[in-house]
Amino acid sequence: MGGASRNEKKRRQAEANRRLAAAGISVPPKRNRTPLIVVAVVVVVAVVAGVAVLLNRTGSSADVAPTYTATASGAVITAGNGPATIDTYEDFLCPQCERFEERYGNEITTALNNGQVTVRFHTIAILDPSTTPPGYSTRAANAALCAVPAGIYPAYREKLFAEQPAEGSAGLTNDQLIQFGTELGATGDFAACVNGATNAAAVTAETEASAANPALQTNGQFGTPTVAVGGAKIDLNNTNWLKDAIAAGR
Repeated sequence: MGGASRNEKKRRQAEANRRLAAAGISVPPKRNRTPLIVVAVVVVVAVVAGVAVLLNRTGSSADVAPTYTATASGAVITAGNGPATIDTYEDFLCPQCERFEERYGNEITTALNNGQVTVRFHTIAILDPSTTPPGYSTRAANAALCAVPAGIYPAYREKLFAEQPAEGSAGLTNDQLIQFGTELGATGDFAACVNGATNAAAVTAETEASAANPALQTNGQFGTPTVAVGGAKIDLNNTNWLKDAIAAGR
């Protein structure tokens, strides 16, 4: 509609309103539809965003059941037999390790199940001083290694991260660590392995060796989680690191 036409329409409407007012008939104010449109758009965007978040949470919450087997040598647990070799260095008290597991656990398990990777889990304890009394990291690492011959390692490892205690706490007791194994169907004398700290010396040796390895350090410091592919430490800011490792190993 042209400007002249709009002005003429406004003039006629004003004249009509004036006549109605003179006759004692009130004229309702013209409604502004803009706020309603804005509200409607906001509601639609909110609904779409909510659905997207729900789908994302639903997609990431379904755990992938591990079917791979694991063997242990010292404090290093080897899983899978795929062409891409991945070394992970983890402490069961480390919050960043738990977040790493939450972010990549399903992807790694899927790659293991599909025979795409070999993963060497280096079970270490750099956070022993962070519990009161000290030592939970070693006790948890020992229990994880005990879970290998007990036939429950994949599920037990997940359980340790799912039930991760806070730094500064006493950590989980041996009885709790043993109960996890019982619930998961541990075979053999799992309790004796946990209570006897059977693998503690191996955990200490692996911790010292990992921390002293320059290839695993950044600015002279070693921390967890650390991941190496083909022996080279990777930048975990690259969220495609696992896909890249699988592609390179083909």
